[in-house]
Amino acid sequence: MPKADIHPTWYPDAKVICNGEVVMTTGSTHPELHVDVWSGNHPFYTGTQKILDTEGRVDRFMRKYGMAGTDSAAGVKKDEAPAAEAAAAAEETPVAG
Repeated sequence: MPKADIHPTWYPDAKVICNGEVVMTTGSTHPELHVDVWSGNHPFYTGTQKILDTEGRVDRFMRKYGMAGTDSAAGVKKDEAPAAEAAAAAEETPVAG
């Protein structure tokens, strides 16, 4: 049994109101709860969620702080970069003969 005069009033059928309509009832210390978002209108639960991340987080970080590599700064495609590096390494390596 709870102690007298120290606990708030408990409302077992508190109304949860979203956009002016009662969406559910629950137990609370307030008779009415006004919310902006609930599971009935949240994009994740309604299936209308859109993922807006079109570029990778690492790429965005690198671009934001100016830490882009040499191949992205020079406009070299990723497919061409290994071939260019291999050709440069071949020129520097002396041939034993």
